[in-house]
Amino acid sequence: MKIAVACDNKNVSEHFGHCEGFQLFTVENGKITESKFYQNPGHKPGFLPNFLNNLGANTVITGGIGGGAIDIFNEKNIEVISGATGDADKAVDMYLQGKLKSTGSVCHEHEFEDTCEGHKANR
Repeated sequence: MKIAVACDNKNVSEHFGHCEGFQLFTVENGKITESKFYQNPGHKPGFLPNFLNNLGANTVITGGIGGGAIDIFNEKNIEVISGATGDADKAVDMYLQGKLKSTGSVCHEHEFEDTCEGHKANR
């Protein structure tokens, strides 16, 4: 299983498409066995879900995310956990423990300054 976390520094990004990059965690038998960072190759509609699919992601953890990206992930059977905050490593640990749930929050605007405030995942 591979879990991609949209990151700014070591924290979950509030804005999926505009994040610094993606930390891709490989998980085997419920434990993280590898972690690799991929720089965000650029925000173009529909591109990032396909990029992460090509990296083998099964799950995506992020703060805010647009509905179009969610639709593409759903078509590819990739789970989306939106509304997450804080340290990326901790978010993955909480997800693996079943303690990180998606808020289902969707960003409706591409103006990403302060548009997704308050959409925090249940932890």
